[in-house]
Parts: sequence; structure tokens; C-alpha cells
Amino acid sequence: MIDYHEPVYRPPAEANSIIIQVSLGCSFNKCAFCSMYETKRFKVRSMEDIKRDIRDMSVYSDARRVFLADGDALACDTDFLIEILQYLKQRFPKLQRVSSYASPYNLLEKSQAELELLRENGLSLIYYGIESGNHELLKYINKPMRPSKMIEGLNKATNANMKISVTVILGLGGKKLSKQHIEDSAKLINECEHINYLSTLQLGLSSTKEDNFFKRFEDKNSEFIFCTDEEMLAEQKRFISLINPKKSIIFRSNHASNALPLKGTLPKDKDKLLKVLNMALEDDTLLRPHFLRGF
Repeated sequence: MIDYHEPVYRPPAEANSIIIQVSLGCSFNKCAFCSMYETKRFKVRSMEDIKRDIRDMSVYSDARRVFLADGDALACDTDFLIEILQYLKQRFPKLQRVSSYASPYNLLEKSQAELELLRENGLSLIYYGIESGNHELLKYINKPMRPSKMIEGLNKATNANMKISVTVILGLGGKKLSKQHIEDSAKLINECEHINYLSTLQLGLSSTKEDNFFKRFEDKNSEFIFCTDEEMLAEQKRFISLINPKKSIIFRSNHASNALPLKGTLPKDKDKLLKVLNMALEDDTLLRPHFLRGF
């Protein structure tokens, strides 16, 4: 077994994957809502340490999935990542999927050829936080990436034959920016060539982030007012109703923060999902109790 540098985060779908820490923390680490890596300074681990961890974990020789942690493995040099991917193939002969988080910044920094090389060597799935498709709101939360540039980066990954799993955060704009947040987020999804997986989670702020988060809205002559569960479900309903992708998307709302777990394929299951949301809006006993949620 290996000694992880805590805390370690991974997507829900990677619950049964081997986790290898390629980097520590997040190279950007400035998003006003995110506390995941606030206790870490970004660092790329040495190849020697990474390979030692891979060897230690290769006692699970039948493993089929590996997740490259922490929050920003794609920030590493391409040649460095390819060496890791090739070593993973050696140590896990039944390996079928390698995945990692990808930020909007490092996805844009990689060339199309680099992404294709990473895919050829086994990096087949990336997890990407859209958060919102509204440019003004992205500036509020200190993630000042233009939606058009997000689409550009995501399309590069699609053209490299990578699968993409994206997230949108319900309630991120609060009551005042709810409409713009949801409509622009759906628009971004619809304009991408292909999103394979789409998930939503509900906004939750740690005590270490609240003051700075609220202040950023105040500095822009605005005010952040939290949405209720019902208002976030209404956002979810509006969001799903607006999703009309170029290709079908597997949709999940199964993060521990969600008041109402949902799953389906869009646009095929749109009516079914909206029906469930309408039922939940009429009967709050269908919602997950707060004490069973995690953020």
C-alpha cells in the first residue's frame, strides 16, 4: 500500500479505481468556491516516487481503472505523463481506462497533437469543471475563463478521442444570477461537439471560503443569496429542459451534495427526469435529508 498525501479527492465514478498521485494540489487553486486543495501547494511529484507507488499498487494486477490525482495531473509536461501512462500499462496488464481531472487552463495549453499522444498512450477520460457557462459569474468566482475558450478546449479533447465528464454547480449564481447561470450553462453544453457525461452538484461552501466568496460578489456591487433546495431543483429542471446536445449525453446527479439523485440519458430521458423533478418540487419528503449529504 502507498502513503497518500492527504486529502485525496476523486470523482464518484472512480470509487473502485487505483489512485496514483502524479501531482499534489491544484496549479490554479484560486476558485472562490473550492476548498479541496487549500491546504496544499501545487507540486509535481518525482517520477521515482510515482513509479514506486505504481509498483506498490500493482499487487492488484487485475485492476482495470486508474485515476491520476490530485486535481491537476494534466498540468504536467506531456512527455512526463506519457512515461507514467506507459509504465501503468506495464504494471497493470488488464488496464482499460486511465482518467484525470483537467482544468480549463491546462486543457487549452496542451496542443491537439499532445492530447492525441496522451490518448494513444491510454489517457481516455477527463473530468472537467465547467461550474457555469456565464462569463460574468465565472469572474465573480475567480475562474475568469471565457465560455468560448472552454468549448475550444473541450472540443480539442473530443477530437483527440478522449471521453469527457463535465460538472455544473447548481446555485452557484445565488438567487440573483440564477437565470443567467442556468441558461448560459446549458448553452455551453449544447455548443460542444460532444460531452459524454454531464453531472450537477449543489453549491456548498466551507467555513474557510464563505467570507471571500461573499466579498467577491460585494466587490462587484452585487449580493450573494443562497438558493433553497427547491430553487436549486427549479434550476435543475430549467437546465435539463434546455439541454439539446449534438450527441446523447449520460446524465448523473449523484454527488453527495445533491438533494435529489437523478440519472438518465439526454435528450432521450428528458421528459422522465422532468417528471421526477416536478414530483420532488411538490413533495419534499422525496429529497435526501441534509444529514445524509456531503459537500
